[in-house]
Amino acid sequence: MVNPDTGTPRLEEVADGVFAYVQPDGGWCLNNAGLVVAEGRSLLVDTAATEARARALRTAVASVTPRPPAFVVNTHSHGDHTFGNSVFADRAVIISHERTRAEMAAVGLHLTTLWPDVEWGDVSVELPTLTYRDRMTLHVAGAAVELIALGPAHTAVDTVVWLPEQRVLFAGDLLMSGATPFCLMGSVSGSLDAVARLRSLGPRTVVAGHGPVAGPELLDTAERYLGWVRDLAADAVAAGLSPLEAARAADLGEWAELLDAERLVPNLHRACAEARGAEPGAVLDVPAMFADMVEYHGSLPACRA
Repeated sequence: MVNPDTGTPRLEEVADGVFAYVQPDGGWCLNNAGLVVAEGRSLLVDTAATEARARALRTAVASVTPRPPAFVVNTHSHGDHTFGNSVFADRAVIISHERTRAEMAAVGLHLTTLWPDVEWGDVSVELPTLTYRDRMTLHVAGAAVELIALGPAHTAVDTVVWLPEQRVLFAGDLLMSGATPFCLMGSVSGSLDAVARLRSLGPRTVVAGHGPVAGPELLDTAERYLGWVRDLAADAVAAGLSPLEAARAADLGEWAELLDAERLVPNLHRACAEARGAEPGAVLDVPAMFADMVEYHGSLPACRA
């Protein structure tokens, strides 16, 4: 069963034949997916974290198109967007950036060990069968679907799915809607660069990786938040504060209302490293960053997947 503590997932038509599958409330592991349907063919953007949620997604897809998706695009490697691949793999070509595929193979089911009490079900790592490097255009009947690689940002490389005719952007976790941006495995400066690239597309509708469907105002929110983190990090480095100390001293202000505010800690780890001269996406101690986040939060953040 889908966890009753969260809202009911819903399929929203955001343009003709283009749907967002939204899983409230958009917190940890409650991701969004996307669906493009044209002339009886379809493409799915991301899957879901657990077996039950992936099967619910498959049922939602079947409610608007009788044929299973021909393509599944994974925007990045994290399990909340990829563990459901196996539910669709018997009929779909799974596509990702080549770096995403390598990350999926390396990380495996590690996410399940972070929250062992979640009912993950029979999930597995179903790797993409087709990869690309910089940009790829798919054609779903008459609909052009562009895959664009950006990063390091949320991860080392993230894929956005852009529908130029409809001006709909499936941003993956490069953008969050009502939730805190997250650069644990990526880069704060790289995320700012990615936001600028996304702005140049001129999207009208934005489906973020988590949270409600919105518009280009999500670009403004991400830019302000990431700029704030970058400035906090510069001040912390100058004062000799650790990322955890800087987070504890920070006034969250408008960002206190975002879900999962504890992500500030790993974001500061990234931004402080970059302020000291590290390259965007440099290898950092991810388990230590996560542990600092848990300490700041006072406990392991709740995952209601």
